[in-house]
Amino acid sequence: MDVQMYLARIGCSGPCPPTLETLQYLHLNHLLTVPFGNLTIHTRGRVRLELPLLYEKIVMKRRGGFCFEINGLFSWLLSQMGYDVTLLSAQVRSRFTGAYGPPFDHFLMMVTLDKHRWLCDVGFGSGFQLPLSLETDRPQIQSHGVYRLRSEGNLIFMESKSDIGGECWTEQYKFTLEPRDRADFIAMCGYHQSSVSSLFFCKSLCSLLLPTGRITIMGRRLVISSLGSGDGEYASRTITDLSDEEITRFLREKFGIVLQAPLIPKDNEIVPPNN
Repeated sequence: MDVQMYLARIGCSGPCPPTLETLQYLHLNHLLTVPFGNLTIHTRGRVRLELPLLYEKIVMKRRGGFCFEINGLFSWLLSQMGYDVTLLSAQVRSRFTGAYGPPFDHFLMMVTLDKHRWLCDVGFGSGFQLPLSLETDRPQIQSHGVYRLRSEGNLIFMESKSDIGGECWTEQYKFTLEPRDRADFIAMCGYHQSSVSSLFFCKSLCSLLLPTGRITIMGRRLVISSLGSGDGEYASRTITDLSDEEITRFLREKFGIVLQAPLIPKDNEIVPPNN
């Protein structure tokens, strides 16, 4: 890996010692520059998780990816920069079906700095912007939302506040701190490319954090969410139907993505898994 080229890809410059300040800087910049999505699947491609291939795709070709790709590569960058990184597995709660995915459904990581543990995740479409402290269950206020890590035995739930003015929390995913290996995620990477119970197989998706909100293309719909004046409160949301030509243009102009194969937009209903 060329660390400096990776840092340039995510808009980071200057000295980057392995500190908390640098970690926060890298985490936020990654979310603002590397789209979250699954366009490879819907251009008749196949996602592979070998690190050199991920580096070529995300850094050299300036593409995005889903959690196995983005967090897989980001964890490698952090390790190369001197951080103490532990790979973790989570199960995501679907906002469409309400069901949790299978084990190894989501790839994320823990970084330990001066005996303080931080949860890092740049591969979750609507997650937190800065690393979350694993040393507290108190709400953690960030630019685009309020989050907390709630423990139940060995399980930890990452939750977001649904109503900024109230105490309604939504479970996003659940995980443990058991260390994992990269090879543990290969089977689930295949599942998400072929299962009718997977968001990634059923819906073509590309999403990017913006300083003022978020922009997403799902199927043929362009969704732009804008922040209000409150802590992470979205004040407006616009939805626009796109033609094939408009999808291609928005991917190029808003996400910096030029596809080498035709995209087949998809927005099918997700089948709840049989648990």
